Amino acid sequence: MLVSVHTAALNGLQAMPVLIEVSQIIFKNAAVMSSFNMVGLPDSAVRESRLRVEGAIKNSKFAMPPKTQVTANFAPADVRKEGTGYDLPLAIGLLAANEHVKSEKLERFVLVGELGLDGSLRPVKGALSIAIKMRELNFEGMIVPQENVREAAVVNRLKVFGASHLREVVDFLNGKEDALQQTIVNTREEFFSAQQHDTFDFSEVKGQQAVKRAFEVAAAGGHNLILIGSPGCGKSMMAKRIPSILPRLTLNESLETTQLHSIAGKLGVSTSLVTERPFRSPHHTISDVALIGGGSSCQPGEISLAHNGVLFLDELPEFSRSALETLRQPLEDRQITISRAKYTVTLPCSFMLVASMNPCPCGYYNHPTHECKCMPGQIQRYMNKISGPLLDRIDIQVEVTPVPVEELSQLPSGESSAMIRQRVEEARKIQTERFKDCPGIHCNAQMTRRLLEQYARLDEESANVLSTAMRRYNLSARAYDRILKVARTIADLDHSADIRRAHISEAVGYRQLDREDWGE
Repeated sequence: MLVSVHTAALNGLQAMPVLIEVSQIIFKNAAVMSSFNMVGLPDSAVRESRLRVEGAIKNSKFAMPPKTQVTANFAPADVRKEGTGYDLPLAIGLLAANEHVKSEKLERFVLVGELGLDGSLRPVKGALSIAIKMRELNFEGMIVPQENVREAAVVNRLKVFGASHLREVVDFLNGKEDALQQTIVNTREEFFSAQQHDTFDFSEVKGQQAVKRAFEVAAAGGHNLILIGSPGCGKSMMAKRIPSILPRLTLNESLETTQLHSIAGKLGVSTSLVTERPFRSPHHTISDVALIGGGSSCQPGEISLAHNGVLFLDELPEFSRSALETLRQPLEDRQITISRAKYTVTLPCSFMLVASMNPCPCGYYNHPTHECKCMPGQIQRYMNKISGPLLDRIDIQVEVTPVPVEELSQLPSGESSAMIRQRVEEARKIQTERFKDCPGIHCNAQMTRRLLEQYARLDEESANVLSTAMRRYNLSARAYDRILKVARTIADLDHSADIRRAHISEAVGYRQLDREDWGE
């Protein structure tokens, strides 16, 4: 008997339909050995599913014929099948071939799930991506493990049922409608109700007004930022508070971010949506693959997990040179294409890069009170760990000086994150209106050369200021563009339609590592 069951495979962020065709021949000759063959490029996890499926069927008390030849074809046969999500559809296909399951609903439903030997269902990766694709293909419903049900149910116009055991799925497919309960999630209500107050707030930061201004400019325009300062001056503390001043996630951004975290297996149990902007802070020993993504089975890297959020690289010079250089192309294109022998996948990675570093190996170069013990050559070698092309891609470079201890108790609390976020959101609204006819452009940091010529024109006075700075500090053409983008953001914060001299001067001041007199 031949039975077909619908399921899906993941290719990066996208899902594609997979049809499992199960053919079974029963032998009456006692001398014939049973066999179970899988075709269609299954990986090790899929091939091992035969043992899990047989154990789950047996322990769920379903009778199976002793002498059979089973062939399971995973179509399309030229796409590699990976993971454990094929367990449930394969088990249902076997049971349907033995007439334990009626086939009427199998054409209208998609099945995904891993099986335990006792027949229990376990969660899988990518349920949201699969649900989105299945709705596009006009399937009636989808059956997933109970832990994935809220994630998949975010997709409307698709009936999503959560199951905890193989027996429940069999009963439902056989017409027992109350065996599984449909889960309905009001996506917008769920999204807005789940947004919480921020854990960290800029009101806890005392002093550092110039640095907080740089954070505000960076957040308003989506600009990359690097902080240079001695240990204990508050670089990491302030960096952790950046998500609290960024605009709230939109629903579309939330869905895209949730998809990435879902295929990476980073969503919590029964989580439906990621409602806060991601803040990823990998250790400096991270490998190139872990940073940009890839591996034997394609997994999103830290840059993709930081999509629509912040990637914070603490102690930037301690990262390997090769890992840092892999960031150059994603910072420009805001997506990463991973090409391997078995696959080619493109993943989004539109993140805000925030980095911090000490000014020298001992950390006290240019410190107001602490003497630096490093030799000039050591300082130069330490700074050269970060390449010029990478620094050019960081729009804002700010030096952080420590606040004296005796002043900490006297300084008032700083401005709250809510007040800063309000100004940031006002500036972002201006940019949204500006780029409404520019697909893929959402903030000033993403402007192309053509858009710069259109929206960042300078009057004669501003152009002279910028020209003088370019000659004095020997800045690159890319740094020129960065200054224009930052100046445009400062003008937006000032609600100014034109870029003025003060805006250019402030933007040039944020290129501190390019200055010849830095550290003197």
